[in-house]
Amino acid sequence: MSTPSPHCALCGIALGERLCRDSEGKSPAFCPTQNFSEIKEENSALYEGETKRFAKNAAIQEASCYEGREQGYAHLRPAKPRIEEIIEFAQKMGYQKLGLAFCMGLRNEAKAVELLLQKRGFEVVSVICKVGNSDKSTLGIDEEDKLIPHTPEAMCDPLLQARLLNESQTDFNIMLGLCVGHDSLFLKASEALCTVFAVKDRLLGHNPLAAIYTLESYYRSLKEG
Repeated sequence: MSTPSPHCALCGIALGERLCRDSEGKSPAFCPTQNFSEIKEENSALYEGETKRFAKNAAIQEASCYEGREQGYAHLRPAKPRIEEIIEFAQKMGYQKLGLAFCMGLRNEAKAVELLLQKRGFEVVSVICKVGNSDKSTLGIDEEDKLIPHTPEAMCDPLLQARLLNESQTDFNIMLGLCVGHDSLFLKASEALCTVFAVKDRLLGHNPLAAIYTLESYYRSLKEG
């Protein structure tokens, strides 16, 4: 019988009693911690050199984002916004040149982010999604699939965004509001490791979880397909 695929999101075991949190904990049939111990051992070998240093600093950064740690888990309180986390993590890693790949629709936010990062001592290279002004027709789409049919319309070019940041030899790239799919291409093409500052949600003020929080009420229609 084949090993079940992981479904960690569906685990019904209390958080503190799960095998992934407690070596004596419980696990459902689909638990990857229980079922894939050999892969885990192989995976451990990946944490070497720069990857290990990156992971170590990420773990240190995670802990630093809470107050009340000395009082135990129940007393943890968040202490830092994500932008401060990004700044501190980049400092821990010794990064000096940061890339900022952003959506045109968040250009005001991108300007504020670049100025803030500069003020905190970083060199910033920022590239807008419409860089290059290549028309969407080059992708082979129909005119009806443009925002405004039968007019020139620049395509988002995440591959060019990544290429320009690669050419600039950025140490670390920050993504701000790239479209679904465009973000995937950027991540694939970026030579530097990346983090996401904010994701785009045109309807919900860039807070996509709002639809999940109201999935049993205002957004219940999503479940009907």
